[in-house]
Amino acid sequence: SGDAHAADPDRRKAWLERFRKDIQLCKALGGDFIGCWPGGGMEGNHTMNDAIANLAESYREAAKICAGEGMYMSFEIEPPFIFNTLEHLQKILALVDHPACRTNYDPSHFDVMSGSTGKPEVMLQQLGVQYIGHVHLTDTDGTQFGGTSKHLPCGEGHCDIAASLKTLWDGGYSGWIMIDGWMIEDVYRAAAKGKEAIDAIYQRLDTK
Repeated sequence: SGDAHAADPDRRKAWLERFRKDIQLCKALGGDFIGCWPGGGMEGNHTMNDAIANLAESYREAAKICAGEGMYMSFEIEPPFIFNTLEHLQKILALVDHPACRTNYDPSHFDVMSGSTGKPEVMLQQLGVQYIGHVHLTDTDGTQFGGTSKHLPCGEGHCDIAASLKTLWDGGYSGWIMIDGWMIEDVYRAAAKGKEAIDAIYQRLDTK
């Protein structure tokens, strides 16, 4: 959704009209929410604050459209994007200021965006679980590959996947969790490893 933060208001308006149609399709297909990826460059903006302000303006209107349909939107920032820090994420959410606009939690992205320490749950805690609209569950080794952060099956990277899942649990997250097999050679094995990780932590938490 690069046009969503373009400096040209006509481009932003055209994006919003496309978004409206996407929401109609999503609802017709039985979707709960719609995902957005604010890729692209500065799109004519002179400063990052300008780009964030334009994106927030577009997303605020998009959130209103979602709310009117009983849905919500969840956007995802990634290390290669121009929006790629905790501060950017916090600013966007604060400026949009609408409950129907949330963001994705992907441990691989949060890890790379917070210094590749293997503790993406720390950035999640700093952001606040209440802002998470969708989860892309994957492990990582803290590097970038294939145009974004490297994805690995759960348990094969340096992240504590159980810590991420517990943080989501403790924060009251009750939405969808997708096993993210982006650029993983054996996606079926990755799906099985992700499901095992989910089952293990929630079985432990449920017995407490």
